[in-house]
Amino acid sequence: MKKMPLVAVIFAAALAALPAWAETAPQIHIDVPVTIKSAKIVFNMDHAAFNGDMPIGIKHMSLVVQRFRKMGGELSMVGVFHSDAGYMLLNDETYNKVRKTNTGNPYAPLIEDLIKQGVQIEECAVTMQGNGWGNENLLPNVKVNTGAIGRIVQLEQNGYIMIQP
Repeated sequence: MKKMPLVAVIFAAALAALPAWAETAPQIHIDVPVTIKSAKIVFNMDHAAFNGDMPIGIKHMSLVVQRFRKMGGELSMVGVFHSDAGYMLLNDETYNKVRKTNTGNPYAPLIEDLIKQGVQIEECAVTMQGNGWGNENLLPNVKVNTGAIGRIVQLEQNGYIMIQP
């Protein structure tokens, strides 16, 4: 039986703790309510930024998906991984070699969950080529684009808004 990765445990614990935290939080008055009926968002995942062990970009993608589900809005989201964050989409075996560990990819459950929720997750072929990775080195259902910068430009030209976590 595979152990749950630490980052998944932390994420699950944070979500479970949210209601208790919310009960002790001060009251907030909303002056500018935000309602969005539909959005097209691309996350530019080009560097590894963390809050503890949790990658900020992956967390924000998950929060946006949850918010749209709650609001009933229509969402099209693409996460484009490249450069220093490209390793986050590696399968366990390749992750272990690249990161010199034996834990497997701790981000795999988070990525798999995003994909299940309809987020398109992409890896940059230029990043893959520079690191000697092939499609077989990636997590299941990760798509490969020709190049991250061109892909982000393409998506922006098609009405997507870029988020840079």
